[in-house]
Amino acid sequence: MPMHIAYRINAALERILPEQRLFLKSDRDTRFVRLRPATQAVAIAGGGVMLLWTVVATSILLLDFVNAGSARTQQQLRQARFEERLSALSMDRDRRADEAVRAQERFNLALAEVSKMQTRLLASEDRRRELETGIEVIQATLSRTIQERDSARTELAALQETDAQDVVTAAEQAQDTAETLAFLSTALNETAGERDLMEGAARDAVAKVDAVAAERDAILARNAEIFAQLEDAITVSMEPLDKMFAAAGLSPDSLLSSVRRGYSGQGGPLGPLSLSTSGAAPSPDEMRANALLDKLDEVNMYRIAAAKVPLVLPLKTSFRYTSGFGVRQDPKGWGRRMHEGVDMAGSYGSPVLATADGVVTYAGWENGYGRLVKIKHDFGIETRYGHLSQIRVDVGQRVSRGDKIGDMGNSGRSTGTHLHYEVRVNGAAKNPMTFIKAGTNVF
Repeated sequence: MPMHIAYRINAALERILPEQRLFLKSDRDTRFVRLRPATQAVAIAGGGVMLLWTVVATSILLLDFVNAGSARTQQQLRQARFEERLSALSMDRDRRADEAVRAQERFNLALAEVSKMQTRLLASEDRRRELETGIEVIQATLSRTIQERDSARTELAALQETDAQDVVTAAEQAQDTAETLAFLSTALNETAGERDLMEGAARDAVAKVDAVAAERDAILARNAEIFAQLEDAITVSMEPLDKMFAAAGLSPDSLLSSVRRGYSGQGGPLGPLSLSTSGAAPSPDEMRANALLDKLDEVNMYRIAAAKVPLVLPLKTSFRYTSGFGVRQDPKGWGRRMHEGVDMAGSYGSPVLATADGVVTYAGWENGYGRLVKIKHDFGIETRYGHLSQIRVDVGQRVSRGDKIGDMGNSGRSTGTHLHYEVRVNGAAKNPMTFIKAGTNVF
C-alpha cells in the first residue's frame, strides 16, 4: 500500500483509535511495538468477524438439535397414537366378530324353533285333513242314517200297530246317531282352535326370525364399516414403509420373503380366522377378516425388516457432517479419492450406536479406519464404524438398534475427531444418507 494512502487512513482513524505503544523491557534496553490505528481497526474487525461466526455456528447447531429432537418426538407421538388407534379398532373388530357369532347362533336357534313349529303345524294340518275326511265319511253315513231314519219313521207310521219293542229300537238308533254327530262337531271345533293357535305361533316365530335377521344385518353393516376402517388404517401404515424401503433402494418383496423364511418370533405368523365349524365354505366376512390378518402379518414383517436395516443415525449427540459419500479431495493431500461413507464430527468420546440389529463380525484396528467395528445385518447389509477411541463390543456379539458399540475418536488416518460411517450391500458401498433419509419419516 502506498505510504500516503496509509498515512491518510491512520489520520482518519486517529480520532477513534489513537496510536498505542507496547513497551518491552529487558535487562539491557527497552523496546516498544507501535500499534497504528489501521492495525487496531484490522484486529478489532477480525475479532468481531470471529465472534459473529462463533455465534452463528452455535445458533445453527442449537437449532438443528432442537428441530431434530422435536421431529423425532412428534413422529414417536404419531406412531404411538396410530398404534393405539389400530389396537382399538382391532378390539372393536373382535367384539363385533363375537357379536356376529352370537347373532348367528341366535338366528340358528330361531330357525330351529321355526322348523319345529312348522313340523307341528304340518302334523296338525295332516290331522285336520284326516278329521275332515272322517267328517265327510261321517256326514255321508249320517246322511244315509237320516234317510234310513226317515224310512223307518215312514215304516213306523205305516206299522203303528207293530210291536212296541221295534219302535223303541228305532228311537234308540236315532238317539245314538244324534250323540255321534255332537261328538264329531266338538272334535272338529277343537281341531280348528288348535290349528288357529299353531298359525299364531308360526306368525310369532316368523316375526322373531325377521327381528333376528334385522339385528344380524345391522351387525354385518357395522362389521363392514370396521373392516373398512381397519383396511384404511393398514394401508396408511404400509405406505410409508413401502416408500422407506423403495427410497433405500431395497425391494420390499424380497425383504418380506426373506423375513418370512426366517420368522421365528413367539406365536408365529398370524393364522387365518375361521368362524365356521361345519366345514362349509368361508363367508365374505371371514374371507375379508383373513385378508386383514394377512395384511397385519405383512405389517409385522415390515417392522421386523425395518429393525434389521440401518435406517437411523449412529449418533444421538450433536454433530455436523464434514464429508459426504463420493469422490472428494483427499484430506491428506493425495489427490481425488473415492470416499465410501460419510464423516460426522462431534465431541471426543461421544457414544456411537448400532443402526440396526445384527452380529459384530470385526472389532479391532484396521489400517486407514483405525479402531473399527463391522456389524453384519440381514439381507446382505453390513455397516462400518471407523476412527473410534474405544470399542465396546466383541466379535460374535449380537447387538440391537441403539446399542452402544464404541466411542467417537480420532484413530487411524484422520485429521480430527469424527465418526466414519459406511453401509455396504453385498460388499458394495452405498451412500448411508440414502438409508438415513429413507427412515426419516418412520423413525
